[in-house]
Amino acid sequence: MSREMERMVGTSEEEEEEDEMEMGVKEEEGDGEDDDDEGAMVLGDQNPQRTQQQIGQRSRPREEKERTKLRERHRRAITARILAGLRRHGNYSLRVRADINDVIAALAREAGWVVLPDGTTFPSSRQNARPAGGSPSPMTPSTSSPATTVPLKGFSSPGARGSCSMKGVYVPPTTSSAASYDAPSLFRTTASSDLMGVRGCGDDSSLFGGCVDGVDGKQAIDVVPRMLERDFAGTPYVPVYVMLPLGVINMKCELVDPDGLLKQLGVLKSINVDGVMVDCWWGIVEAHAPQKYNWNGYKRLCQIVRELKLKLQVVMSFHECGGNVGDDVCIPLPHWVAEIGRSNPDIFFTDREGRRNPECLTWGIDKERVLRGRTAVEVYFDYMRNFRVEFDEFFEDSTISEIEVGLGPCGELRYPSYPVKHGWRYPGIGEFQCYDQYILNSLRKAAEVRGHSLWGRGPENAGSYNSQPHETGFFCDGGDYDSYYGRFFLGWYSQSLVDHADRVLFLAKLAFEGTSIAAKVSGIHWWYKTASHAAELTAGFYNPCNRDGYSSIAAMLKKHSAALNFTCVELRTLDQHKDFPEALADPEGLVWQVYKFDNL
Repeated sequence: MSREMERMVGTSEEEEEEDEMEMGVKEEEGDGEDDDDEGAMVLGDQNPQRTQQQIGQRSRPREEKERTKLRERHRRAITARILAGLRRHGNYSLRVRADINDVIAALAREAGWVVLPDGTTFPSSRQNARPAGGSPSPMTPSTSSPATTVPLKGFSSPGARGSCSMKGVYVPPTTSSAASYDAPSLFRTTASSDLMGVRGCGDDSSLFGGCVDGVDGKQAIDVVPRMLERDFAGTPYVPVYVMLPLGVINMKCELVDPDGLLKQLGVLKSINVDGVMVDCWWGIVEAHAPQKYNWNGYKRLCQIVRELKLKLQVVMSFHECGGNVGDDVCIPLPHWVAEIGRSNPDIFFTDREGRRNPECLTWGIDKERVLRGRTAVEVYFDYMRNFRVEFDEFFEDSTISEIEVGLGPCGELRYPSYPVKHGWRYPGIGEFQCYDQYILNSLRKAAEVRGHSLWGRGPENAGSYNSQPHETGFFCDGGDYDSYYGRFFLGWYSQSLVDHADRVLFLAKLAFEGTSIAAKVSGIHWWYKTASHAAELTAGFYNPCNRDGYSSIAAMLKKHSAALNFTCVELRTLDQHKDFPEALADPEGLVWQVYKFDNL
């Protein structure tokens, strides 16, 4: 039996269990020897008939122990095969001497439940309301599914858990990545890899549990939430979306060449592409006056997509198009915003030399009523809410499958630290963008609260856009980035970025309740193999070699159930070293650092 187990399982864990079981049996046999000694003492008894009867009674326990030994060996062999199968095929992390309680706990966690060390189990959505002290609460039958949240993973890995089916309910761990490929003719592809974004499950579902359990004479039906757009774990399926041209809608909000677009979309449909992605430009829709929206071109686009039974991912693009890599059209911010900017240029990001960047609004005015009576986040919210109302029919029939929320330049969550229009060239470290009056006021207040009013300024030795780390006193090895002031400044700078995303995504969840949302984070991979990670620091990612700068971003995205689209998943480190060896880039290392937060 042990040789067969070794052949089927191929691990040493079961051998350890066998040795432990053998030791237990030997101890039992040792107990039997003591019984024999006792029996020998009884032989001196004056009643031979009673002595023979007692010896027979003591021989039966020895046979019973042998049968118990065989049953225990058989049970352990079956358990070993079950555990080996779960480890090998389900990627469950079970300890060497796992028992049935460990297996049940692992399956419960896979289904999105929380299991405390004392065994108390409850849906993850009730985590804040669990009983004090961890005491279990009575379970009551329910006909509705708990609102669980399951972490998304960007791509499959040997450690990724497989799907789990419990009580007729399929609850996958939501792994997917949007594949990229060379699209025909006028399309360019989007590689939106979903790392650790989190999805909240809706109550309406087309998948129902097939098992009906009886509880106190009543029936409780398990209902599983609907599998959302990116939940394809445990399947060989990877959804593919193709990015539409940036100028598919012109400045009059008209669809450019609808017949040609229809033909091209038909080609994509014929090769089983799932859908397309389009930028919904703020500078087109709300171009001329506040809260005067023109959605005509986008509505026509949605109708064509729906007729072809494709899906549509929409980007709420609150930034300027033009001047960056891949930009082939020019779409500025709304005219009325530009007019405000001429009289108050501090609504735009500003570098140390005082150069303004009209690519997007500074988040220094997120709470400042400088946009004709509205704050920046109120402007974003009004835009998103109006889009949700005007396109309600396309949300209801799931033609619009996801909303990506623009959070900065190029729609990415970052500071505009490396603008080409200001002379930046790869692999320059970029510059801090904290010199408009609103962000500077925030910095001064933070310094005063810290008790160091002199810290209310930006670094003076951080170089220029095209500097290299070792050329600066701030980013060089042992530089000021790791001083008391440097840690304070970088902590404030990066937290301002996270706070901005937190505010906008909170309102996006209100506007698009029930719809998947996502955010794009820029992969700043150059200078990753240096101590300071200078290019990441100027972009707002406080990620030097002695600190993890992405955990706070991951936690914020999880808070809003937002997926993370990462921009450098397709890059390879060896290619970067071949083309730009001086950049000390490591895109693969950066991707894996971010990927580890997919289980948050």
